[in-house]
Amino acid sequence: MSDVIFSFFESFRPQDFFDIFIIFSLIYVILIWFKNTASQLVFVGISLLGGVYILARLFNLYLTTLILQSFFTILIIALVVIFQEDIRRFFERLAMLRSMGKNHKKGDLVDENTISAIAESAAEFSSKKVGALIILQGHDPLERQITGGYQLDGLVTKPLLASIFDIHSIGHDGAVIISDKRLLKFGCHLPLSTCTDKLGEFGLRHTAALGLSERSDALCIVISEERGTITVALNGEIKSLKNAAELRSFVEKFYQAKMPQKAKILSGQWFRKNTLEKGLALVLALGLWFVFGYQKESVQRDYTIPIEYRKISQEWEIEESRETEATITLMGSSQAFRLFEPRTLKISIDLSTIIEGRQVIKLSADMVNIPSNLTLMKIKPEKIAIVAHRLYPREVRISIDTLGHLPNGYSLKKINIEPQSVWVLAPFSLPGNKIFISTEPIDISGITTAQTINARLVYPNKVRFRNNQVPTVRVNVEVERILGVRK
Repeated sequence: MSDVIFSFFESFRPQDFFDIFIIFSLIYVILIWFKNTASQLVFVGISLLGGVYILARLFNLYLTTLILQSFFTILIIALVVIFQEDIRRFFERLAMLRSMGKNHKKGDLVDENTISAIAESAAEFSSKKVGALIILQGHDPLERQITGGYQLDGLVTKPLLASIFDIHSIGHDGAVIISDKRLLKFGCHLPLSTCTDKLGEFGLRHTAALGLSERSDALCIVISEERGTITVALNGEIKSLKNAAELRSFVEKFYQAKMPQKAKILSGQWFRKNTLEKGLALVLALGLWFVFGYQKESVQRDYTIPIEYRKISQEWEIEESRETEATITLMGSSQAFRLFEPRTLKISIDLSTIIEGRQVIKLSADMVNIPSNLTLMKIKPEKIAIVAHRLYPREVRISIDTLGHLPNGYSLKKINIEPQSVWVLAPFSLPGNKIFISTEPIDISGITTAQTINARLVYPNKVRFRNNQVPTVRVNVEVERILGVRK
């Protein structure tokens, strides 16, 4: 038993700690997500199937493992379709994490005057039976959820709210959107809830408030036009309040939850909150790592991989007989090989420091891009030899290669080429007077008038152009009619 424990801690790497921490965080987020939605039974079912799958992998139950793998592939697509609204909301919150601290600086948060304006306005609306729908924005963006409305962007005050929900106002039937101390829009339309069991005898304003609370973390305040009651909707739940004092307390708690609570985190409240979910996430993360990531034994495998020659200056030429492949032997756990993609392997040889002539390069581990959880045991061949030649600039004249004969009754008056010479790179052993560069064959059999032809160049294999850009030349052909000769 002690040998097993010692082997476990001996194989544990710093990368494994971060691996477990990331999986723990993801599982914890998923658990909280399922906890805050009406999908606990779905999560229980998925967890049971996941447990069966892990046991099937442990005991090598091939058919069960194969079927469950296919099932989970379909399940992921089904969950994306079913919970697309929740998934979109999750990613929106994730994207806003960076801006939360900027939005909640000291002095920018809601103050007592704003809370008082909301509570006193609600009390007055309730006593006069004036219908109103007030939305207090949380962390989630609301632009995607609301439609219509009019831009305002003013401080929240009691007279402003009274003027908006006056029956003669153009926006009194819609909702106002409040973000911290600012009233951003009024006369907005909200998505309606489909949970009729929660609504009971509530009206259209309550249906809209509950619908928005199901799709965001906003606090929705409704004052009934028929009964004068005050109702709040938050996180998909709707609740009737006794009076404006209870509403004030509710709004204060909402804004306190919205503010960053650094002191509470330092005091240890984070560890006491959602303890069951954190413990379950940690157990699952450790279990998954032990099943899929724990390196219990080592195996060796051979791979044939390509050799890549890089950083070759255009002033050098490498003979084509160089090695293009090598065989390497890797050692690691079977789990590491399962996560490994052999097609990404290659040996990269830096030729920025090559010298003239034949040279031997020793292949080493730093030339191979292997993962950190695998070990390179050997490379075959251990060394490769290449022959390098330095290329020198040469100016070479271009000759014109023609094909066929001019039509009967015509003679060649003049033919020239622009440019007449080009600069090339060639080995020292190949002087300029032994390099022959010509145009591709130009057919002159159908030429009866002066023409300019763009031609490509034909050149030896040992010659190259700078930046590998072969220039295009222009051949000017002029012909003349021979008097007294019929066509």
